[in-house]
Parts: sequence; C-alpha cells; structure tokens
Amino acid sequence: MAQPTETFDTNDAIGIREDLYDKIYNVDPSETPFLSAIAKVKASNTYHEWQTDVLDAPSSTNAVIEGGDIAGEAITPTVRRGNYSQIFRKSVTISGTMEATSRAGRGREDAYQKMLKAKAMKTDMESSAFANNARVAGNSTTARELAGVPTWLTSNTSAGATGSDATGDGSDARTDGTQRAFTEALLKTVLASIYDNSGQAADCVYVGSFNKQAASEFTGSSTRMDIGEDKKLVAAVDVYEHDFGSIRLEPSRHVRSRDALVLCTEMWAWAELRPMFDKELAVTGDSKKFAMLAEATLVCRNEAASGGVFDLTTS
Repeated sequence: MAQPTETFDTNDAIGIREDLYDKIYNVDPSETPFLSAIAKVKASNTYHEWQTDVLDAPSSTNAVIEGGDIAGEAITPTVRRGNYSQIFRKSVTISGTMEATSRAGRGREDAYQKMLKAKAMKTDMESSAFANNARVAGNSTTARELAGVPTWLTSNTSAGATGSDATGDGSDARTDGTQRAFTEALLKTVLASIYDNSGQAADCVYVGSFNKQAASEFTGSSTRMDIGEDKKLVAAVDVYEHDFGSIRLEPSRHVRSRDALVLCTEMWAWAELRPMFDKELAVTGDSKKFAMLAEATLVCRNEAASGGVFDLTTS
C-alpha cells in the first residue's frame, strides 16, 4: 500500500536522536594461560640469574669393601643461568576536546584506554615468553630482550629434519627444521624423555589452534563418546592420560603455531623488575598523555622437566 500524500516520516525529519547503545563490545582475545599458570617472582636487576643442579648419575655398582678407606669424590658445581629483563610499553594521548565530549559505552576516556592497553600488554608478554627469541643485553641504542621458552629446551625435544636445539642458555634461538604432522607418537616420545630426565612431571602442552585439533585426533587407549541422550559428540581431547601421568592440552593463540611446548609450569617463573603500572607524562599541549609500563623476564628454573615437539605443520 502506498504512503498517503504529504506524510511526514523519519526519512524527512531533522533532529531525531541517534540510537547508540551505551556498551562497547570487544571480542579480541586477551587470555594469557602460560603467564597465569607460572609463579611471579621479584627481580632486582636487569639481568636476573638463578642456578640449576643435577644429581650424580644412578649407579648399579655402588658397593664398597667393609672397613675400606674413603676417598674424596669429584663435585660438580651448580650451573648459573640468566635472562635479561624486557621493558614493555603502551602509550596513549587523549586531546582535551575528547575528554570534554559525551561518550557512549565508557565514562572517562583515559580509564577506558588504560584498561585496553593493560590487556594488550599482557598478551605482548605472553607472546614474548613463547617466542623463539634469544636474549639481548641491549645498550643505549638497542632494547633489552628476554629469551623465550624454545631457546631453553634441549633435554627432551623432537625436531623435524634439519631442525636443532639452541645452546640451552637463552643465548641463541633454536633452528627450525622440516615441518611434519603432530602425532601421538611424537608426543609420547617427549613425555617418556621428560620422565627419564627429571623428577618432575610436565603438566601442560601449549599448542596453536591447528595442532590442538590434531591432538584431538589422538586415539590413546580410549573410545570417543557419542552421548545420544544429550545429543553430544565428544570430539576433543583436553586431558591426555599417558604412561607416566596425565597432561592438559591447552590451546594458545600466542605459542608459535609450529611448536607444541610440553611444560612443567612449576619449573618456570615470571621475574618482575617493575610490575605493570601506569605513568602520566608531561603535558606538552592540549592533551593528556600516559604510558603503561612493565619490566620483566622469563625464568627457566630447570629445562629438564619440560620439552617440546617442534617443526609441526600448521595447515
């Protein structure tokens, strides 16, 4: 039916108020499962150090003659390790006019931006922790950088052809090799190696989305459940029961997609020289400036309790 002549409708009107809902929706991922799982410790210098030690190798021939004299035995000193603190920063400049306007979805603009920047900086930290990045001492023209997880792992690793471990002290990155599919056999090999080389149990495997789905195809000794009454097909593996215990399979958007990091989270820590804080900067015009800052580094307490399956296909 046609509209009657001279009908005044919304297409003609001037001054109709906008209908802007007073909420802001943001679905960008902000979770940091690794940093949330490991301990937080205090650093007191830009180069944070710790020590590792090992027991003598087990001997099945430790038998001595009754009454025999006791000679001294060689003692192996501890190994000193260290990582450089990295400065993380986000900054925002908000004009005076922007602060004076009426805004939808938030009150003070500076408080809203601080919240966003704090979340974003946490994801930067998680990405740095998982990076195959060697530590950098830094100087007046070069920023300090922390060594990420892959650079420490040497005892329990599986690499593709031409792939090789780093030195294991954070001073260099590992060499990526030929990519291959993530299989249950590869994971079991690393888990067995961790059992043989440490008194700790790895508790989490961090993988990207593609290899999390690949891990859900592992058969193990179980049967997938089709729960008819609930109309559910259980097609995911989140906890993997193996010969030496159980381990969580944790999807991460920050781990390198070609890596499956098999970690004992108890043996890792985040050492904070300066925990995250916000700092208002000097006013240089008609604006408000502030920065979000943090300074921290990754601690690998002992890499023998962790491992990695590297050089995995990603598509």
